Amino acid sequence: PAFRGFQRRFLLGYLPALAADWLQGPLLFQLLHSRGFLRSQIAALYSCGFASNVAFGLVSGVFVDRLGRKKSCVLSSGLSSVSCLLQLSHDFLALAAARVLAGLGTSLLFSAFESWYLHEHLERHDFPAEWIADTFSRVALWNSGLAVAAGLLAWLLAEGLPLGPVAPFLLALPFLALSGIFAGKNWDENYGKSRPCGKACGEGLRGLASEPRALLLGLVQALVESILLIFAFLWTPVLEPHGIPLGIAFSAFTAASAAGSALFRRGATGRLRLQPL
Repeated sequence: PAFRGFQRRFLLGYLPALAADWLQGPLLFQLLHSRGFLRSQIAALYSCGFASNVAFGLVSGVFVDRLGRKKSCVLSSGLSSVSCLLQLSHDFLALAAARVLAGLGTSLLFSAFESWYLHEHLERHDFPAEWIADTFSRVALWNSGLAVAAGLLAWLLAEGLPLGPVAPFLLALPFLALSGIFAGKNWDENYGKSRPCGKACGEGLRGLASEPRALLLGLVQALVESILLIFAFLWTPVLEPHGIPLGIAFSAFTAASAAGSALFRRGATGRLRLQPL
């Protein structure tokens, strides 16, 4: 019972942030295009978000450990909220700032929350390490459902409200507020080891140099991620001229991704005993 209560507190703080993140995905290109920007300008705005995510990702671990993981989770919600509000602007620089803030918020979203949970699970509550998989399998299941629902909801809001494609960004705000307020009031703070940023990066580089398989895994992962980011930019201008509802297409993509993950898990744990290379 103690573990289930702790797990529930984590999910109530984390899942609204994931829902808000998914709501910002389906109609971003359409929103920027409706502001009158050229495709090259939209590409530059996308690149601002990707670049800020990559740049901050290099130091996010050290930053989160020093600031505090709970504070970093609340900061993630705050940065993403400001980014969503800036989507109301028609100014290119304001929208570029929105993408930079979104990149920072996303980097914290996928580092601070899990770091907080792992520390609380193992260090503060001393629950068995084997139970961690149960929590993150629930996160994966909920995340897939939220992604599918976000696409449909974004499409319904954009079609049904006069706000148009900016509506899902505004709907993301209460989810972000819920995540930040709940985490701030109900989670305990924890910190990681205080290490200089240069030392931490140096340790990472030495680890890659000493373990070729880790370097190869990183290169493969980088290539896969680059394909996904290119796809994230191109799918809207490719499908929109054919009259395909973008929100439904987004939901179909995320449902297919969830199905692929489920098939892999079945193959890895079932009779086939598939294993990653």
